[in-house]
Amino acid sequence: MKSISNLIKRSRQAWSTYRMILKSLIGGALMLTGIQSSLQAQEVQFTRPSWYFGAAAGANFNFYRGTTQELNSALSAPTAFRDGFGVGLYAAPLIEFHRPDTRFGAMLQLGYDNRSGAFKQVSTPCNCPADLSTDLSYFTVEPSLRFAPFKSNFYLYGGPRFAFNLNKSFTYKQGVNPAVAGQVAPADVKGDLNNVNDNIISMQIGAGYDIFLSSKSRHTQFVISPFVSFQPYFGQDPRSIESLNVTTVRAGIALKLGRGHKIVAPVVEAPLPEAKPTPKPEPKPEPVMVVKPSVIGNVYKVYFGFNQWDLDARSTADLDILAKDMTENPAVNVEIKSHTDSRGPKSYNMKLSEKRGKSVIDYLAGKGIGASRVSANAYGETQPVNKCADGVPCTKAEYAVNRRTEVIIID
Repeated sequence: MKSISNLIKRSRQAWSTYRMILKSLIGGALMLTGIQSSLQAQEVQFTRPSWYFGAAAGANFNFYRGTTQELNSALSAPTAFRDGFGVGLYAAPLIEFHRPDTRFGAMLQLGYDNRSGAFKQVSTPCNCPADLSTDLSYFTVEPSLRFAPFKSNFYLYGGPRFAFNLNKSFTYKQGVNPAVAGQVAPADVKGDLNNVNDNIISMQIGAGYDIFLSSKSRHTQFVISPFVSFQPYFGQDPRSIESLNVTTVRAGIALKLGRGHKIVAPVVEAPLPEAKPTPKPEPKPEPVMVVKPSVIGNVYKVYFGFNQWDLDARSTADLDILAKDMTENPAVNVEIKSHTDSRGPKSYNMKLSEKRGKSVIDYLAGKGIGASRVSANAYGETQPVNKCADGVPCTKAEYAVNRRTEVIIID
C-alpha cells in the first residue's frame, strides 16, 4: 500500500461528489453571460440590488496536524498517525445584504461542510503498513461581515463559524509484512471516532469578487462570485482528546440573484412655444431670413442616468423638437451646458459632462444641424440646481436633477 496512491485516490473520490455541482454553476453562468451583450443595450431602469439570495459550492482543502491513536473505546492503533490531508465538499444556501456603492454589508451561509482527511501511512510493530482515513462532516452556520474597501466588486469578509457534527466515521486499514509470505491482511475496520466534539466554534476570513451577469435594465439581476477563505486551526480541534487539529482553505463559487429598485426619472417638459405674431405685410416683400422671436431663449433639458451619457427615448423626443425649431429658424444658434451630480472625482465628472454634451452635439448633427451653429461648455458638478454639492448627502431624486444638459436657443 502506497500512501501517495491512497491520497490521490481519496482526493479524486471526494472531488467527484461535487464536481457536477460546480460544473452546473459555471455552465449556468456562461449561459447568462451569453445574453449580457443584448441586455447592455437596454435602457437603465433599476438600481443594483441590496439583498441577494443564492447558493455557494466549493472544495475544502483540509490540512490535519498533530497525532491521533485512540480511534474508539475498542480500537487503538499500534502506532500513532501524524498529519494528513483531504478534500471535502462545501455546499450552502446564502443571504447577503449590502447597498450599492457602500463599503459594509453582511453575509450568512449555512449548509454542509465536509472535513475528511487521509493520514500519512505508518508502520506497525509487525512491520505492517497501516492507513487511516476519516470522514468528519458538519452542519455549519457562518455569519460574516462584508467589507468592500474600494466600493467596488472586490470584497473581504470574516466572522465566526459554528459547526455541529453530522458524521464522525473512520476507516482503518492494516496490511501485511512484505517480508513474510503467505500472510492475509486483516479486514478493514470501520466505525465512529470517540470523544468527537459535537459543537465547534472557530473563525474564518476570506475574499471574493462579484461578476454581474445582468445589466441594470433587468429587475432581477444575477451575480456569480468566485471566493476563497482561510479557516485556521484555532478552535477546530475535532476531538476532546489527543492533539489533532485541522486548518482549512476553501475555494468555491457562489451564484446569487437580487431585485433592484426602479429608477424614476424626473419628468421635465419643454416649455410650450409662445404664439407667433403675424408679420405686417409690406408693399413688396423680398425673400429674407426672419428669426422668429418665439424660439429665442427656449431651454431644452436632457437628463441622464448615473455615470451615463447615452440619450434615452424622452431625451431624443425633446431634441427632435429642438432640431425642428432650428431647421425652421436657420438664423438661430444653440448653447449647450452639461452638468453632473456631485458623486465621484471632480476631474472624472468634468470629462463625463463633456461626453454628455458631445452626445447632444452628435444627435443634432444627425438631424442636419451644422457644428457652426452649436457651442458647448462642460461644468461637471460645479453648478448644481439644489443643495447637492460635494459632500452633501442627497436623495436619488435630488442627485438626478443635477445630471442634466441644458440646450438654450440664442440669437
